[in-house]
Amino acid sequence: MTAEAKRERPDVREAAVLVPLFRDDDGDLRIVLIRRVERGVHGGQLAFPGGVVEEGDNSKLATALRETEEEIGLAADAVEILEHLPVVETLSSGYRITPFLARIVRPLSWTRQQDEVAEVLEVRVADLARPEAHGEGVESFPAWPAPRRIGFYRVGARRLWGATYRILHPLLPRLVAEDRSP
Repeated sequence: MTAEAKRERPDVREAAVLVPLFRDDDGDLRIVLIRRVERGVHGGQLAFPGGVVEEGDNSKLATALRETEEEIGLAADAVEILEHLPVVETLSSGYRITPFLARIVRPLSWTRQQDEVAEVLEVRVADLARPEAHGEGVESFPAWPAPRRIGFYRVGARRLWGATYRILHPLLPRLVAEDRSP
């Protein structure tokens, strides 16, 4: 964040996430999500692995890789960064999130950080792209001046919404096209 941006929004916290993709044994493209534990401002929400930039991180990418390894046990050497995606800000909790699209080698099993991650999900891109997976609803939060219409994806019984939705939504058509390519 530039010094000028920090003066304008001193409450904003910098964060970075990985948007991990892999092909399963059937050849389907899958995206890795986490479900956060049921506490804190983002408790229970579906998200990409990642977190807040710490003093020792030399870049946002370093943050995304460090946090991903801490949260789900995915080592940096199993990650190929494909591109830096547009930055997204949360609308109520003060985070500026830098996402990185990555192709990964899926580990034999996920090692989740139990105090932060309740579950690791491997969601088929094709399932997210189904019309019935997309929805809209009206939400209100204390930090918002009025209720807002928000988009979301249904992932099982849960909703993927907020900043994670805003990262994924413009990316999904490209992922669907990639999923259909040989």
